[in-house]
Amino acid sequence: MTIDIRLLGRVDYASTVQAMQDYTATRTPTDADTLWICEHPPLYTQGIAGKSDHVLDPGEIPVIATNRGGQVTFHGPGQVVAYPLIDLQRAGYFVKEYVYRVEEAVIRTLAHFGITGHRVAGAPGIYVRLDDPHSHAMLPQRPQKRTGAEAPTPDFEGLGKIAALGIKVSRHCTYHGVALNVDMDLEPYDRINPCGYAGLKTVDLSTIGVHTTWEEAAQVLGQQLSIRLAP
Repeated sequence: MTIDIRLLGRVDYASTVQAMQDYTATRTPTDADTLWICEHPPLYTQGIAGKSDHVLDPGEIPVIATNRGGQVTFHGPGQVVAYPLIDLQRAGYFVKEYVYRVEEAVIRTLAHFGITGHRVAGAPGIYVRLDDPHSHAMLPQRPQKRTGAEAPTPDFEGLGKIAALGIKVSRHCTYHGVALNVDMDLEPYDRINPCGYAGLKTVDLSTIGVHTTWEEAAQVLGQQLSIRLAP
């Protein structure tokens, strides 16, 4: 079954979340999976585990509590936000695999623009090397199989975060999703501890030398998600 991709443009955050919740609550096993791609006006969103002390100085930017996983992040113009509404039971994979597939779609999207995206052990999302975003060299802090050991404390040395992930699963169905920074005003990230990490640098495609449009980045990410999330 193919995924229905909907480009929504710039939309209000709260009403979009409500629409996702409504779709998820009422969908049936025969309803199509869908992928909503949009951008939001400037706002901070705080996940269900979010701690208020990670919001340092929001100023005039609203802070909205939401029911996705994770800590505080920023949304704003120039960011591609993708919300996959996927029936995992029908798709045949579990949440951990879902997260891996979403991250892989971002990595493939970055590769389209000549950038190497990386995973960091213990910290969902995608990161790039600040000194050489094109380098294919593997990170020492990449996820690796460990027997019996706890996940390490995330190490962001030399890295910038370019995509944040925050999901919710209800009735085996996903909503919320992933945000890829394309060409943003990054200053609001300085007013929070992004994803709960003090000093974590946040970047976008434009600051690492990739000049593209929101529309092109949205199209590439949408294609990659529809490929990677297929059963």
